[in-house]
Amino acid sequence: MDAKARNCLLQHREALEKDIKTSYIMDHMISDGVLTLSEEEKVKNEPTQQHRAAMLIKMILTKDNYSYISFYNALLHEGYKDLAVLLHGGLPVISSSNGKDSVGGITSYVRTVLCEGGVPQRPVVFVTRKKLVNAIQQKLFNLNGEPGWVSVYGMAGCGKTVLAAEAVRDHVLLESCFPGGVHWVSVGKQDKSGLLMKLQNLCTRLDQDESFSRRLPLNIEEAKDRLRILMLRKHPRSLMILDDVWDPWVLKAFDNQCQILLTTRDKSVTDSVMGPKYVVSVESGLGKEKGLEILSLFVNMKKADLPEEAHSIIKECKGSPLVVSLIGALLRDFPKRWEYYLRQLQNKQFKRIRKSSSYDYEALDEAMSISVDMLREDIKSYYTDLSIFQKDVKVPTKVLCVLWDMETEEVEDILQEFVNKSLLFCDRNGKSFCYYLHDLQVDFLTEQNRSQLQDLHKKIITQFQRHHQLHTLSPDQEDCMYWYNFLAYHMANANMHKELCALMFSLDWIKAKTELVGPAHLIHEFVEYRDILDEKDYAVCENFQEFLSLNGHLLGRQPFPSIVQLGLCEPETSEVYQQAKLQAKQEVDNGVLYLEWINKKNIKNLSRLVVRPHTDAVYHACFSEDGHRIASCGPDKTLQVFKAETGEKLLEIKAHEDEVLCCAFSTDDKFIATCSADKKVKIWNSVTGQLVQSYDEHSEQVNCCHFTHSRHHLLLATGSSDCFLKLWELDQKQCRNTMFGHTNSVNHCRFSPDDKFLASCSDDGTLKLWDVKSANERKSINVKKFFLSSEEPPEDMEVIVKCCSWSSDGSKIMVAAKNKIFLWETEKVCENSAIMLKQEIDVVFQENEVMVLAVDNIRRLQLINGKTGQIDYLTEAQVSCCCLSPNLQYVAFGGHDGAIKILELLNNRIFQSRNGHKNTVRHIQFTADGKTLISSSDDSTIQVWNWQSEEYFFLQAHQETVKDFRLLKNSKLLSWSFDGTVKVWNVTTGRVEKDFVCHQDAVLSCDVSPDATKFSSTSADNTAKIWSFELLSPLHELKGHKGCVRCSAFSVDSTLLATGDDNREIRIWDVSSGALLHLCAPISVEEGPATHGGWVTDLCFSPDSKMLVSAEGYLKWWNVITGESSQTFYTNGTNLMKIHVSPDFKTFVTVDNLGILYILQTLE
Repeated sequence: MDAKARNCLLQHREALEKDIKTSYIMDHMISDGVLTLSEEEKVKNEPTQQHRAAMLIKMILTKDNYSYISFYNALLHEGYKDLAVLLHGGLPVISSSNGKDSVGGITSYVRTVLCEGGVPQRPVVFVTRKKLVNAIQQKLFNLNGEPGWVSVYGMAGCGKTVLAAEAVRDHVLLESCFPGGVHWVSVGKQDKSGLLMKLQNLCTRLDQDESFSRRLPLNIEEAKDRLRILMLRKHPRSLMILDDVWDPWVLKAFDNQCQILLTTRDKSVTDSVMGPKYVVSVESGLGKEKGLEILSLFVNMKKADLPEEAHSIIKECKGSPLVVSLIGALLRDFPKRWEYYLRQLQNKQFKRIRKSSSYDYEALDEAMSISVDMLREDIKSYYTDLSIFQKDVKVPTKVLCVLWDMETEEVEDILQEFVNKSLLFCDRNGKSFCYYLHDLQVDFLTEQNRSQLQDLHKKIITQFQRHHQLHTLSPDQEDCMYWYNFLAYHMANANMHKELCALMFSLDWIKAKTELVGPAHLIHEFVEYRDILDEKDYAVCENFQEFLSLNGHLLGRQPFPSIVQLGLCEPETSEVYQQAKLQAKQEVDNGVLYLEWINKKNIKNLSRLVVRPHTDAVYHACFSEDGHRIASCGPDKTLQVFKAETGEKLLEIKAHEDEVLCCAFSTDDKFIATCSADKKVKIWNSVTGQLVQSYDEHSEQVNCCHFTHSRHHLLLATGSSDCFLKLWELDQKQCRNTMFGHTNSVNHCRFSPDDKFLASCSDDGTLKLWDVKSANERKSINVKKFFLSSEEPPEDMEVIVKCCSWSSDGSKIMVAAKNKIFLWETEKVCENSAIMLKQEIDVVFQENEVMVLAVDNIRRLQLINGKTGQIDYLTEAQVSCCCLSPNLQYVAFGGHDGAIKILELLNNRIFQSRNGHKNTVRHIQFTADGKTLISSSDDSTIQVWNWQSEEYFFLQAHQETVKDFRLLKNSKLLSWSFDGTVKVWNVTTGRVEKDFVCHQDAVLSCDVSPDATKFSSTSADNTAKIWSFELLSPLHELKGHKGCVRCSAFSVDSTLLATGDDNREIRIWDVSSGALLHLCAPISVEEGPATHGGWVTDLCFSPDSKMLVSAEGYLKWWNVITGESSQTFYTNGTNLMKIHVSPDFKTFVTVDNLGILYILQTLE
């Protein structure tokens, strides 16, 4: 490095180290080839920004003059102009023989050639597009000194002119390929007289000494001939650049054995000339970072300091170089108009985004309209038709065939004209072509044809109705997906409300569309278009929207459920229910099974939206501050972001290497924090999903995270199983504070609304309050002591509600539990206290009555009339099981303390009580005469209690807990236990008559054949067995299940046995031979799990043995003859424990894990 450059760098070293951020500067230097990746890594490893800057400058001091120049240019590009000025005086001079001049990397030879040839200089604000420049240069090299054409082709304002000029700003290219020079001609849209003037001027430039002729050519042919002679004799091996060529006939004037580079909007412009032809297609927009770089240079700001409107401007114009440059130039003069110019773009006020000095058109709309004006008259109307298509939508050729009533080939010919003139883009994916417009073109067309839009939308609907019927649309049709996605959009914009309602309020349409694209798009349409409907249709629209919101998690996944059956679960006043009922009645006549939920009016469903974003459980979910988005995370290691109103997925990020335990939006909604079992905390851009920051200072899994509420100073708090809380500032790699005090895992943390305090709760049983400013502990509350006297018994099944979050206006509250997310309206939650039933119920079917005995979550024993919905509250008690006497005169219930009580229904009083068992009573049942009560307990005993005579005795032989028992004929009882045995007792004598050692593992269920000769046993050892009461060895061992076999059931004729396991498989066996007849398994789904399921916990055959009902994550009916599913009833919750079935197989009763009672009847 020159001494002058070195001294300048040393002199200003302190100022440079203090201010610069090295990341983007190093990117420039690496691209210039003066910095290596290993050197970049060494700089990045420095702990602070200032240390990194110091290391980079230290490296530059050891390098050559080119490194100094590259560093200087990088400072200019990244907005550090004040620092670049400091280094300007030290810039070394590099000789042209080495290929570079003092600053720009351009030799004096190149500068001279381009100046003489009239090539425009670089714009005041310039960013490199190396990939495209290299592509143009490669095509020019391909000419290899021979005549030919290189076309740089793209839509208006995509930067073709700048790219063409930049391509020839290269010493090697000019010296080796075009030693005769470069000659630039700005052509533009010309008539013949204008073209003649251009040619005359060019001939004058090429013949300055007038050695050929002092007279100007008088016509185009003469000018063409003179140009050929001049290029051949005075300027051999030179390059002619024709900028902005519109018409093929113009090129013929230059078709004289030259090497020509041209820029054009019309790809087909070179079809009229001869010779080799090469095309470089220029994409319509810059990348986001390049666009921001241009704006930063115009307004002299660092990229990182640009306002949010800068990002929105780039997004709105899709990075169009023209638009970005126009707005940048305007902002340079009016730096406070960011919001104004963004608004003009959004409102399509193109005339207010006016001329930049370097562009030929007065305003943005003129630049686009001139391309349309150049179309042939016979196809202009077809381009107008494209006004109705949405942004970012690729339209299949077949849609336009329908719209224009043409053959595919005719349509493709017209569209190719638009593509050639950069008015349309084509995506050739596989066999079919799809076409789309740039966002600016959509905006321009919409604005130009605003008065015609309604008629244009009507036209496409009319044409659709001519060519298609809804029920004939098939997924294998090229245009099928387009119609499903946009038919409602066109109807709404055509003001065809009647047709729109007929479409959207059709269960057939909803079924077909959700199976193809899922429910989110449909929900969005109901939200989008409900306001244009009248009052009656608005109410119907709300019915359908609520139906989709509550059932979307089922409709969007395989196996696709019956939409009619789901509709039958809606309130009877709902249009959805009425349509479903009408359709169901028609199909029942053809043998299709449907079920009515007859007690549904007593159930208050508060959920507004149910979605299933993850393939596993949901650990945490939170609203964005504006309430429009929800973020969720879970053990599938992903962060998901979706719309709060429709459930539409916006982002799916593979966030961590282990389970993601918590997520949080920042107050300004720009960031989402995640924390994980992999001990890391990460910050993500909430819109793009890019990783912003990663922290790894916790030594154990990180359980929680929360942002401060202030927008001006964002802090993130995290809590971990390492017992520590940490505070992080987003622009720092290290934590700001670590807070000590908890003695066990920190589970949750929240900032106070004013951000002065941080609250944390822990497995150590305490709640602590911390001062955020000092990070000192202010208060510690021992919460554990409030629960030490709690008598609440543990439940059989635990459902952990992991988190809750409020919307910003407090109108909604969301809870994540297991694998679902529920969204509730706060006002409804406040109005209704949800009463949940426990799953241990007893049901008696008597004539036309269905009586249900159940216990609710506030310890009330209640008797429910299933047909009328009447509820009689009997008593309050700690109930573990209950049963009704056969004549419905008495109720018996057992408790966790081992006590059994009998209540007389007539006067609602406790009639008898007995404390016999030493542990929780699990099952209880009256004998057929109602005089004796049998009960089993966790104490491994069975009690036989003649409650009228108060005589009792215990059946004691099992070594472990009795799982259940079944009363047999002739005063016999069958019991099974976790000890692997099944025993037959004489309940009169209390003795064991038969002792079957059935399994090495727990016996989970037994069933007795209706002919009373056999019983079945199922076990956790994955097998089932069929036994004769007369033999101590099994008749058949049934193998094949891959999970615990939880239940079994004989058919009424005793010839079949059904078994169900934890893998949701049901197997149907021949009892006499033990052969497997059918495997009823869930449908395998390639992507993600099936809709939802669970362990198969109960089974029951119909009286004719032709149908089987199963309880698992839902209720399912099976055709025994074929082994196929006949119907599925999806409950709100899951994990059904038992299904109670009426003798005629027409009424079904169960309770899900949310405590909701379902009394279902087959529709007739």
